[in-house]
Amino acid sequence: MSSRRTLRSPLGLCRTALDRMTVNRTPYVHEAVISLAVGTDPQAVGAAVTTELCGAAEHDGPCPWPHNNAIERGEGVTVFRIVFVAPSGEEREVRRHIRSALRSSDQWVVISDRSSSPKRSERTLAGRLERTPTQPIHASPPRDQAGGGG
Repeated sequence: MSSRRTLRSPLGLCRTALDRMTVNRTPYVHEAVISLAVGTDPQAVGAAVTTELCGAAEHDGPCPWPHNNAIERGEGVTVFRIVFVAPSGEEREVRRHIRSALRSSDQWVVISDRSSSPKRSERTLAGRLERTPTQPIHASPPRDQAGGGG
């Protein structure tokens, strides 16, 4: 057992939770060019990424990393863009989660993915995301404790 003490605020929140709610977050964009299998719902890409970042595609309450997914279908390829905000020290972790989700399905193939800059049309959205409350990041429970994990 660790001898390290967790500092608590008068509200009972641990220090790391308080830090995540008050730290400056920076807007980022990640873009992927993908090829969807015939019959694949394009929204499935965003659902996979949101599930990876938040634990569920549909969820109540704040996200650990507020984000917005957009998908644009083109001739033979689809462009997926996610605008997200995170403390600068967490950017790599968020991108790792995004890349993992993008490669998690056999319903599409990632042709390329990269960091990008917010488009003019995404800047207002990024500002709103920066002001969105976040939830603390919790480690996933071991599979046998998660319930229904099979």
